[in-house]
Amino acid sequence: MKTKPTVMLLLLAFGAIPGLRADPAPAAPLVVTISANDAMKYTVTKIEAHPGQMITLHFKNAGTLPKEVMGHNWILLKLGVTNDAYATPAAAAKTEGFEPKALADQVLASVPLLGAGQSADVTFPCPTAPGTYNYLCSFPGHAMLGMKGVLIVK
Repeated sequence: MKTKPTVMLLLLAFGAIPGLRADPAPAAPLVVTISANDAMKYTVTKIEAHPGQMITLHFKNAGTLPKEVMGHNWILLKLGVTNDAYATPAAAAKTEGFEPKALADQVLASVPLLGAGQSADVTFPCPTAPGTYNYLCSFPGHAMLGMKGVLIVK
């Protein structure tokens, strides 16, 4: 059977030829800017992204107090890990910037503890499993006072 090129392209486009279907184009990279200040709040508490989408997070501590009393970080947790499950032991990890190495397997991406006026970026692939992923500041008491948010993968 002889197939015309136009018919072949249509068959390929609609996946009629097993193993030859074209994959959909990946989602464009997502750039998110979040800042935190001395009021212990993130400016963004909800991020929506697609599975596998690249995310670049620009994070700034816009506060004025010293890092020792009002440092801020940003930690994205794995699916199913609660803020309390991470923040409680992290509060005792001052020498590790409140990011305990013992809990590293619970973290997908993070920005280290920053002092007033400092900023940092992190780029990471969005998780591929749909769901709601928690993020928080692990400086003692900050997540408990509302310094947290969610990444929704859909």
